[in-house]
Amino acid sequence: MSRREYGQACSLACALDTVGERWSLLVVRELMLGPLRFSELARAVGDVPTDVLTKRLRDLEADGLVARCRLDPPASATVYELTELGRGLERPLLELGRWGLGLQKLADVVDLTPTSLPGALRVILDPPVGATLTIGLRSGGQAYRLRIAKGWIAAERCEAKAPDLTLAGEPIAVVAALVVGGAAEDAVEVVGSREALEALREMVAIPERLREEAIATFAQPVAYESSLPS
Repeated sequence: MSRREYGQACSLACALDTVGERWSLLVVRELMLGPLRFSELARAVGDVPTDVLTKRLRDLEADGLVARCRLDPPASATVYELTELGRGLERPLLELGRWGLGLQKLADVVDLTPTSLPGALRVILDPPVGATLTIGLRSGGQAYRLRIAKGWIAAERCEAKAPDLTLAGEPIAVVAALVVGGAAEDAVEVVGSREALEALREMVAIPERLREEAIATFAQPVAYESSLPS
């Protein structure tokens, strides 16, 4: 099946011709954290049919957004990674995610997956230009590193070396610890600078409606524990 295109002399239409098909932007979202094997990418994107993912990757490769490379031994596996052109989608995607907060319901966030945690924090945190922090995240058996500098948050799949702060726990627990604090912090393992934790909380920028819902849901220990995945 050929790709549907708008055929308009408009840069937005041209961009949508390239990444407007279903699953394409979610592929980019996952590769923003680093290279992945096909099977890893399929799991991270979630519920995408294998043949559809193959087609999306083929199109993204043809358009120069994604490239295949071979890992050095002992891994010796083929992985997909973003090209420089593909990396150019990071800021637009994060801004689109921030816009999407206005449409999101708190119930949607409860089911946040570990692979989506770094991206979720990049969306809800708005760091000042002068802030410099290294944050380690651990969730679902995975480790991630966030580096905050010059108003930007870089993220990758790896252990953070000498982080200012490490947060470990269920994704919703980590988010609640930052948004709500108090009792919500009890479900998260916090290691490192208390000042760094408070600095992160100051960076949280979400719609007031979501903040109020989060406080009402997670401020009390009993209500908070019942909301966590079993």
